[in-house]
Amino acid sequence: MTQTFRALMIEDRDGTPAAGFRDLTLDALPDHDVLVEIAYSTVNYKDGLALTGAIPIARRLPMVAGIDLAGTVVESRDPRWQPDDKVLVNGWGLSETEWGGYSRYQRLKPEWLTRLPEGFSLQDAMAVGTAGYTAGLCVNVLEDWGMIQPGGREVLVTGAAGGVGSTAISLLAARGYRVTAATGRPETHDYLSELGATAFVDRAELAGKGAPLQKERWAGAVDSVGSTTLVNVLAQTDYGGAVAACGLAGGADLPGTVMPHILRSVALLGVDSVMAPQARRDRAWATLAASLDRAHLARIARVEPMSKLPELAAEIVAGKIRGRVVVDVTA
Repeated sequence: MTQTFRALMIEDRDGTPAAGFRDLTLDALPDHDVLVEIAYSTVNYKDGLALTGAIPIARRLPMVAGIDLAGTVVESRDPRWQPDDKVLVNGWGLSETEWGGYSRYQRLKPEWLTRLPEGFSLQDAMAVGTAGYTAGLCVNVLEDWGMIQPGGREVLVTGAAGGVGSTAISLLAARGYRVTAATGRPETHDYLSELGATAFVDRAELAGKGAPLQKERWAGAVDSVGSTTLVNVLAQTDYGGAVAACGLAGGADLPGTVMPHILRSVALLGVDSVMAPQARRDRAWATLAASLDRAHLARIARVEPMSKLPELAAEIVAGKIRGRVVVDVTA
């Protein structure tokens, strides 16, 4: 196979990382054991940061960007994977230390691959992507903590109109929980109601400095914002409740106190999607397969060509993208 194919790469230009399209051949790919023909990738907040240069996500250059991919095995030196196997990859350092999914082909380590879950197409898998898979991880850890109950006290989802938030609302509502959505975009209320949100909080209410302990409002929460928002969510969580924190769109700082934790036994549960063990990944995808409404998935996601990635990256960093963007790497 000698033909060239397009990839979106981050390269060093006069000491500054910059993204641009390049033509590659298979010989240029890393020497990993499994060659995958990629059909789809995604646009995540981290992808936006990497492509715009807002934060230097890529830790070695040149780097093929894209933290997600779904495709078909073409060649494998590992017996666990055979040609024509349908696979997906989320995280594992893609676009940071390992070449990622914005390419027609990629060579990957076999331990990074997840078999395409039954009931999902390759496009479906990327409509879920890292954002939706992270939402699955968050729902699982909250249920394991044991304080959220179907039909019981409300569960809050911050960053509600984003990829993690949209999927978390759909999953939680499908599993019988009462969901409140925190968003600063009133125009998304109808969309979020369709996904299962039954109440709304303006994100501005959570963005300012608040008391260390506030009125108890939530049995649990999924937070993708961080910073002051996360501090206020913790201060408003019921005694014994928990917050699954998985993002830092609002900042990486945590300007709060230990009072919610030691006076109300509120737990802060960190959720990492990049290096999560395979068993947690499989369980998250099982939760998604069991509970994610496919009609909601179609509502959450849209498909865009790889050629539009530079402008899509700018939009997601600016908070202008609702739900999920699937990237057709052939276009």
